[in-house]
Amino acid sequence: MPLLETRVAPEWVDYNGHMNDAEYARVFSLAVEALMDRIGLDVDGRARHGYTLYTLETHLCYRREAHEGALLVVDLMLLDHDAKRLHVFFTMRDSEGRELATSEQMLMGMSSENGRPSAFPESVAEHIAHLPHPADGEWPVLAGRRIAIPRSH
Repeated sequence: MPLLETRVAPEWVDYNGHMNDAEYARVFSLAVEALMDRIGLDVDGRARHGYTLYTLETHLCYRREAHEGALLVVDLMLLDHDAKRLHVFFTMRDSEGRELATSEQMLMGMSSENGRPSAFPESVAEHIAHLPHPADGEWPVLAGRRIAIPRSH
Protein backbone atom coordinates (compact mmCIF):
# COMPACT_ATOMS: atom_id res chain seq x y z
CA MET A 1 0.00 0.00 0.00
CA PRO A 2 1.62 3.29 -1.05
CA LEU A 3 1.65 5.43 2.06
CA LEU A 4 4.00 8.36 1.45
CA GLU A 5 5.62 10.17 -1.46
CA THR A 6 8.37 12.73 -0.99
CA ARG A 7 11.59 13.89 -2.65
CA VAL A 8 15.16 13.92 -1.40
CA ALA A 9 15.66 17.45 -0.07
CA PRO A 10 18.99 19.20 -0.74
CA GLU A 11 19.76 19.35 3.00
CA TRP A 12 19.40 15.54 3.21
CA VAL A 13 22.40 14.99 0.90
CA ASP A 14 25.74 14.31 2.58
CA TYR A 15 29.42 14.59 1.64
CA ASN A 16 29.11 11.38 -0.44
CA GLY A 17 26.59 13.04 -2.77
CA HIS A 18 23.62 10.92 -1.73
CA MET A 19 20.99 10.87 0.99
CA ASN A 20 22.53 10.68 4.46
CA ASP A 21 21.73 7.54 6.44
CA ALA A 22 19.87 9.50 9.13
CA GLU A 23 17.53 10.93 6.49
CA TYR A 24 16.30 7.45 5.56
CA ALA A 25 15.13 7.19 9.18
CA ARG A 26 13.46 10.60 8.81
CA VAL A 27 11.49 9.41 5.77
CA PHE A 28 10.37 6.26 7.61
CA SER A 29 9.34 8.45 10.56
CA LEU A 30 7.24 10.50 8.14
CA ALA A 31 5.75 7.21 6.93
CA VAL A 32 4.69 6.40 10.51
CA GLU A 33 2.93 9.78 10.63
CA ALA A 34 1.22 8.96 7.30
CA LEU A 35 0.17 5.60 8.76
CA MET A 36 -1.27 7.39 11.78
CA ASP A 37 -3.28 9.64 9.46
CA ARG A 38 -4.50 6.58 7.54
CA ILE A 39 -5.78 4.77 10.64
CA GLY A 40 -7.56 7.77 12.15
CA LEU A 41 -4.80 9.12 14.38
CA ASP A 42 -4.25 12.39 12.55
CA VAL A 43 -4.11 15.60 14.63
CA ASP A 44 -7.86 15.58 15.25
CA GLY A 45 -7.99 11.82 15.90
CA ARG A 46 -5.16 11.97 18.43
CA ALA A 47 -6.95 14.78 20.28
CA ARG A 48 -10.36 13.10 20.11
CA HIS A 49 -9.11 9.70 21.31
CA GLY A 50 -6.36 10.97 23.66
CA TYR A 51 -4.20 8.41 21.89
CA THR A 52 -0.98 8.18 19.88
CA LEU A 53 1.67 5.73 18.67
CA TYR A 54 5.22 5.36 19.94
CA THR A 55 8.02 3.59 18.09
CA LEU A 56 9.49 0.85 20.27
CA GLU A 57 12.00 -0.65 17.87
CA THR A 58 13.17 -0.19 14.30
CA HIS A 59 15.46 -2.12 11.97
CA LEU A 60 16.56 -0.17 8.91
CA CYS A 61 18.23 -1.83 5.91
CA TYR A 62 19.95 0.35 3.31
CA ARG A 63 19.73 -1.20 -0.17
CA ARG A 64 20.50 1.55 -2.71
CA GLU A 65 21.54 5.21 -2.78
CA ALA A 66 19.07 8.06 -3.28
CA HIS A 67 20.16 11.39 -4.72
CA GLU A 68 18.96 14.98 -4.43
CA GLY A 69 15.51 15.52 -5.91
CA ALA A 70 14.81 11.80 -6.32
CA LEU A 71 11.23 10.66 -5.77
CA LEU A 72 10.79 8.40 -2.74
CA VAL A 73 7.69 6.22 -2.39
CA VAL A 74 7.13 4.34 0.88
CA ASP A 75 4.84 1.29 0.95
CA LEU A 76 3.41 -0.36 4.05
CA MET A 77 2.76 -3.97 4.98
CA LEU A 78 1.25 -4.94 8.35
CA LEU A 79 3.14 -8.03 9.51
CA ASP A 80 1.24 -8.54 12.76
CA HIS A 81 -0.76 -6.72 15.42
CA ASP A 82 -2.51 -7.21 18.71
CA ALA A 83 -4.74 -4.98 20.82
CA LYS A 84 -2.06 -2.30 21.28
CA ARG A 85 0.92 -3.08 19.02
CA LEU A 86 1.64 -2.93 15.30
CA HIS A 87 4.50 -4.84 13.65
CA VAL A 88 4.95 -3.02 10.35
CA PHE A 89 7.28 -3.26 7.37
CA PHE A 90 7.99 -0.22 5.21
CA THR A 91 9.67 -0.38 1.80
CA MET A 92 11.16 2.78 0.25
CA ARG A 93 11.32 2.73 -3.55
CA ASP A 94 12.47 5.14 -6.23
CA SER A 95 10.45 6.30 -9.25
CA GLU A 96 11.40 3.12 -11.13
CA GLY A 97 10.21 0.87 -8.30
CA ARG A 98 13.71 -0.12 -7.17
CA GLU A 99 14.04 -0.87 -3.47
CA LEU A 100 16.12 1.78 -1.71
CA ALA A 101 15.61 0.81 1.93
CA THR A 102 13.33 -1.07 4.31
CA SER A 103 12.31 -0.39 7.88
CA GLU A 104 10.74 -2.99 10.13
CA GLN A 105 9.14 -1.38 13.17
CA MET A 106 7.25 -2.23 16.33
CA LEU A 107 4.78 0.51 17.23
CA MET A 108 2.90 0.77 20.54
CA GLY A 109 -0.48 2.41 21.05
CA MET A 110 -0.33 4.84 23.96
CA SER A 111 -2.83 6.81 25.98
CA SER A 112 -1.84 10.47 25.70
CA GLU A 113 -3.55 11.14 29.01
CA ASN A 114 -1.51 8.81 31.21
CA GLY A 115 1.45 7.93 28.95
CA ARG A 116 0.76 4.20 29.29
CA PRO A 117 0.20 1.49 26.68
CA SER A 118 -3.46 1.21 25.82
CA ALA A 119 -5.67 -0.76 23.42
CA PHE A 120 -6.46 0.86 20.08
CA PRO A 121 -9.68 2.86 20.04
CA GLU A 122 -12.40 0.87 18.24
CA SER A 123 -12.45 3.03 15.09
CA VAL A 124 -8.64 2.86 14.85
CA ALA A 125 -8.70 -0.93 15.26
CA GLU A 126 -11.20 -1.10 12.39
CA HIS A 127 -8.82 0.82 10.12
CA ILE A 128 -5.92 -1.41 11.20
CA ALA A 129 -7.91 -4.51 10.23
CA HIS A 130 -7.96 -3.27 6.62
CA LEU A 131 -4.21 -2.62 6.26
CA PRO A 132 -2.41 -4.85 3.74
CA HIS A 133 -0.66 -7.87 5.18
CA PRO A 134 1.51 -10.56 3.60
CA ALA A 135 -0.24 -13.39 1.85
CA ASP A 136 0.70 -16.92 2.92
CA GLY A 137 4.33 -17.52 2.02
CA GLU A 138 4.99 -13.89 1.08
CA TRP A 139 6.79 -12.71 4.22
CA PRO A 140 9.27 -9.96 3.23
CA VAL A 141 12.79 -11.36 2.87
CA LEU A 142 14.29 -8.56 4.98
CA ALA A 143 11.72 -8.84 7.81
CA GLY A 144 12.82 -10.53 11.03
CA ARG A 145 16.52 -10.17 10.32
CA ARG A 146 19.10 -9.80 13.02
CA ILE A 147 22.45 -8.07 12.84
CA ALA A 148 25.31 -10.56 12.82
CA ILE A 149 28.50 -11.42 11.00
CA PRO A 150 27.96 -14.79 9.31
CA ARG A 151 30.58 -17.29 10.44
CA SER A 152 31.59 -20.58 8.87
CA HIS A 153 32.07 -23.29 11.44
